[in-house]
Amino acid sequence: MLVLALDTATPTLVAGLARWSPDGATEVLAERAVPSGNRHAELLTVAVTDVLRDAGLALADVTAVVTGLGPGPFTGLRVGVVTAAAIGDARGLPVVGVCSLDAVGSGVRTVVTDARRKEVYWAAYDAAGARTDGPGVVRPEELAVTGPVVGDARFAERLGVEVTPAEVTTAGLVRAAAPQLADPSSAAPLVPLYLRRPDAVPPTSFKPVTTS
Repeated sequence: MLVLALDTATPTLVAGLARWSPDGATEVLAERAVPSGNRHAELLTVAVTDVLRDAGLALADVTAVVTGLGPGPFTGLRVGVVTAAAIGDARGLPVVGVCSLDAVGSGVRTVVTDARRKEVYWAAYDAAGARTDGPGVVRPEELAVTGPVVGDARFAERLGVEVTPAEVTTAGLVRAAAPQLADPSSAAPLVPLYLRRPDAVPPTSFKPVTTS
């Protein structure tokens, strides 16, 4: 199975191609990790085109799409999810969504990524890599962690522990999606993990418009 993997949940956009087989073997053929800030919409299509070219393949060769569902900022996260859904719909492909934190690091760990507003997104995992707690969003000083911590190393001081730098990877996305890739009928709807209400809200009052 040739898998196109996308993630726009963090400031580093990820697009990659991997061959996956039901025995768990994953071969990453091409990957782009692009510092994107809030330019996900501008850069994602270019990254997808680049990995296809790097691998010497075409979109017609892809047989499944995996996308990170966050947690992440509303606008950036939606870019990846909508793009994955559009490709799947246009090509008639299964589309699998996974928690983006599941694709950071491996084994026993707590993953932390930048949630802005002086907070972190986090999740904890056991030795088999299964998520045991989270995802959640919290101020770093309020997060009690045990064992190794991976993710955004800028939060080490506020967490009071060492943080090994790690980011979302193509291999991590495909690993997290493996059960659903093995049985595409089990894939859940693509529901982004925002964990917060959007900043934009409808106005509660309206100013009267007068004419003179």
